[in-house]
Amino acid sequence: MNFKKNDDGFICVNCGNIVKPLGYSSRNHCPNCLHSLHVDIMPGDRANLCKGLLCPIDIQTNSKKGFIIVHKCNICGHIVKNKCAQDDNYNTILKIAKKQ
Repeated sequence: MNFKKNDDGFICVNCGNIVKPLGYSSRNHCPNCLHSLHVDIMPGDRANLCKGLLCPIDIQTNSKKGFIIVHKCNICGHIVKNKCAQDDNYNTILKIAKKQ
């Protein structure tokens, strides 16, 4: 897998939060609501034409990576997993984890 660092800030299309760059890795989801956009084929490439809203449907734990957000695209149904960022809203993580 070819990882392309893309740490641009953005405005979340789900909650309107102004999302700043992480500074240490690629930013790919809103730290407030944990939603993302289905924009990548390979991480960071922004080459996917789908552009659907990736909704957080589950939180998994990984002994090395910590919390993992499981997203599902609201257009094509594709499942994507992303590592939580240091500034992600812990209360939102817990709410999603409790739904499972």
